[in-house]
Amino acid sequence: MLTENQTKRTAKGRSCFPLSACIPNPSSFRSFRSRRKGQAMTEVVLLFPLFLLIVFITAKIFALLVLVQKLEIASYYAARRWQLDSHLNADQANWDETILKKDIEKNMRGYIGFDNPAVSKFLNLKELKIEVVRTQVWNVITMTVITNPTGIKMLCKYPKQAVCAYPYGAACLRGYDYMCIERGDHQNIGGNRLEVIKYVPNRDRPIQFVLPGLK
Repeated sequence: MLTENQTKRTAKGRSCFPLSACIPNPSSFRSFRSRRKGQAMTEVVLLFPLFLLIVFITAKIFALLVLVQKLEIASYYAARRWQLDSHLNADQANWDETILKKDIEKNMRGYIGFDNPAVSKFLNLKELKIEVVRTQVWNVITMTVITNPTGIKMLCKYPKQAVCAYPYGAACLRGYDYMCIERGDHQNIGGNRLEVIKYVPNRDRPIQFVLPGLK
């Protein structure tokens, strides 16, 4: 015979009399934990490629920032070195263009990372150019670094016109060229072109400096 309180609990839901009736079976806990473990593993497997993609893109952006800083420092060195060691005398012009310019380019290549295979691959380095234009007052020194495309295939699946459609503009096009090589475009080698221009005044050094009393 059920009491009045037991009858009310039975009407609302399952009766907890006796008390063991409300305690779940331990096997149900094990089944729940196994389902949660399987679900977590599935989420990790699905999100892991996305995580790797984010890490790779972040690394390439960081590499581009490092390259910009290296190029800025190297360009200052090249401009200062040319200002101090170049000559106004026409007899020394050949020495400036051959020995001095090649030595500056060699030091710049070593500092930026062209001579280190690991650094060159990380920064996607391809080519370095130095051009010097003499004027009556200024020497215009232009340093250019050309990089290889990063080649992230997942981001290069769609053509440039579809990725960089309105409202995106020239910045998107340059970013696409840095990342990808567009299919069917054999003339566009991809990569990026970084250019720094320095203006340094002519140094009045027509002849080699010799200390007084020395020969």
